[in-house]
Amino acid sequence: MREVQQHVVVVGAGIAGLAAAHRLQQHGARVTVLEAAERVGGKLLPGEIAGARVDLGAESMLARRPEAVALAREVGLAGRLQPPATATASIWTRGALRPMPKGHVMGVPGTAAALSGVLADEGLARIERDAELPRTEVGDDVAVGEYVAARLGREVVDRLVEPLLGGVYAGDAYRISMRSAVPQLFQAARAHTSLTEGVREIQARAAAAQQTGPVFMGLQGGVGTLPLAVAESVRTRGGEILTGTPVTELRRVAPAQPHAVWRVAAGDRVLHADAVVLAVPAPAAARLLRAESPDAAAGLGGVEYASMALVTLAYRRAEAVLPEGSGFLVPPVDGRTIKASTFASRKWGWIADDNPDLVILRTSVGRYGETEILQHDDSRLVEVSRHDLKAATGLDATPVATRVTRWDDGLPQYPVGHHTRVARIREHVAKLPGLAVCGAAYDGVGIPACIASAHAAVDQIHGDLRGVQELTAHPVQSLHGGAGE
Repeated sequence: MREVQQHVVVVGAGIAGLAAAHRLQQHGARVTVLEAAERVGGKLLPGEIAGARVDLGAESMLARRPEAVALAREVGLAGRLQPPATATASIWTRGALRPMPKGHVMGVPGTAAALSGVLADEGLARIERDAELPRTEVGDDVAVGEYVAARLGREVVDRLVEPLLGGVYAGDAYRISMRSAVPQLFQAARAHTSLTEGVREIQARAAAAQQTGPVFMGLQGGVGTLPLAVAESVRTRGGEILTGTPVTELRRVAPAQPHAVWRVAAGDRVLHADAVVLAVPAPAAARLLRAESPDAAAGLGGVEYASMALVTLAYRRAEAVLPEGSGFLVPPVDGRTIKASTFASRKWGWIADDNPDLVILRTSVGRYGETEILQHDDSRLVEVSRHDLKAATGLDATPVATRVTRWDDGLPQYPVGHHTRVARIREHVAKLPGLAVCGAAYDGVGIPACIASAHAAVDQIHGDLRGVQELTAHPVQSLHGGAGE
């Protein structure tokens, strides 16, 4: 007798939901993906400005983990994978653009000399005291900024750790969990009295591993084309993807059965599924789980988000003279409005090749708890971006085109204790057969982390808990910290 094909509904068509659908098909399942928005891709968004193709969301993916690059290859994008044309960046602090230091882990140095030029002499001297200080206990978790400031002084946090973490989470280093956001440092803090000694050990291990190849990878045409290719692959293999179809209710039809059947209401459609993967932001997941798992919903309801905006600007090449490198980060302590700028035409060779007469830049504004700037209209965000760009680089030309992309509640925050919250959410979800959760709210906000989360969710549905257990114990660091550089 032929086995009935399993039907799985995936709620959410961001990169996590699409990666889950792709993996489910590899397991032989029939897949339906339901997405509330009118497009797929979530925070990965391809677009254009002045006729030039660009990313209006995330623009690169960590290549030191395999998930994102592997998925790109599986869906036919191998020939479009491209590393950055330059990885040299700066930090705009203390009134000047300064070379981004090397030899650090998320801004934490192995020696004071590694931060020479970025920190003042007093800040460098404070780092040297780390070797003499008694042990700083981290307990079950600790804020990155709190711990690093206790060991090395606040200037390390304010001028380097904060802008690096802010680029990933749009968060506050003095709130962000070290265990969840920078697990390498958390393990070093547990194993060593001296933080700089722990960093040097991380660097030594990285050197011994002899990791080669680029740290980050992009795609010709933009990283925003990745979800489009995954969606096309899912459809080609018989999967159904419905956009503009918000899910309004999720209920178990036969809770007494070993393999419960799920009822999924989406608009005027009602689907029945053997399993459901929830790949939506925490607030949406909380609403859908409130009836079947109030405890999981409560945990998800406590996840906070930060909003931010990306300002993309196009200039005539003849009028836009920029410093060397791929862009710069901005520490909040310096009081500027923008938190970073990427020289996209210089960072990505394909943009320069496709648009020889243009220079494309982008800036980002907005951090956790910093909502006032985002209340302004688009023209004001362009104005403040141009003001800061002029102060940092001298660029005073008038752009030929501008575009503002707002990501309201776009980045989940990982405060101290985040790993415990995630573990509890998963404990409650595990009590509901045929249900799994995945996405940026759990184990890491980067593209590889979201894909790893999706794969673990699919494996969980098929009875393999190893992926979920590994991610819960060891979250994915979402930004390479320069350990081997």
